[in-house]
Amino acid sequence: MTDEKIREIFAQTKTIASVGLSSNPARPSFGVCKYLQSKGYRIIPVNPNETEVLGEKSYPDLKSVPEKIDLVQIFRKPEFVPAIVDDAIAVGAKVVWMQDGAGNPDAAARAEAAGTVAVVDDCMMRQHRRLYR
Repeated sequence: MTDEKIREIFAQTKTIASVGLSSNPARPSFGVCKYLQSKGYRIIPVNPNETEVLGEKSYPDLKSVPEKIDLVQIFRKPEFVPAIVDDAIAVGAKVVWMQDGAGNPDAAARAEAAGTVAVVDDCMMRQHRRLYR
């Protein structure tokens, strides 16, 4: 994916639903989402094992989120990603971003076929820092 396309994703994104976001500060999901929140993005935690993360109410799944989601960020093992991508398509997210280690090429192909942009095995924080130093 080109830097121009990644910049476009960041510019058009306001609300990020983060599937697998943990309240444990030692987990990568916490650090990445805290960083993105500090840059002005609205973070919506999606984790059935959490009630609140980073000051935001957590939802058990994407379909339970009561507001518009621009981007679904995925912090789950690859085998769980296809169902998450299906839900992301169903709720109308424009982008699914599979963080490092969450890549699932088949799910990415399904997303793209449905008109949803897919980023695979990349870190939003790393890309944001690189592009907006």
